[in-house]
Amino acid sequence: MTTIAVTGHMDLTADSVLLVRAALDDLLKPHGGGDLIGISCIAAGSDSLFAEAVLAVGGRLVVVLPSQDYREAKVKAHHAETFDRLIDAADEVRVMPHTLANRQAYESANRALLEKADRLVAVWNGEPPSGKGGGTADVVAEAKALGLPVDVVWPVGAARRG
Repeated sequence: MTTIAVTGHMDLTADSVLLVRAALDDLLKPHGGGDLIGISCIAAGSDSLFAEAVLAVGGRLVVVLPSQDYREAKVKAHHAETFDRLIDAADEVRVMPHTLANRQAYESANRALLEKADRLVAVWNGEPPSGKGGGTADVVAEAKALGLPVDVVWPVGAARRG
């Protein structure tokens, strides 16, 4: 059994969604057949694309929600249907002991992902941390500090909005 966690950008362009999903499918294909546990916070963008790819190869999905109010406070209307579908498909949903979705809750959820993982998939353009903490680059650095292998997924042509 292999347990893979994900971190990644939320703000992928529409064209990038297809590229990233195809790259995730290719990366996870060797882990198919029920030997994969994927851990994700199922945020819009990379987290949800990874969760869908895990399910597509027959893996088990574990969802880690940063806070008790995450669904109401942070899930936008365009992502609600996907979010709810992935919650329903998950084998396990763990809600971190934070009332409010804030930086502390996100960092706690990221630590929980890394604690359970054998490796990390980072849908990441390679840019350094923004300095705010809790972003993709920060999670990659933390995983490397823990000695976790990191697979960076950023296909040619991928881009972030804005």
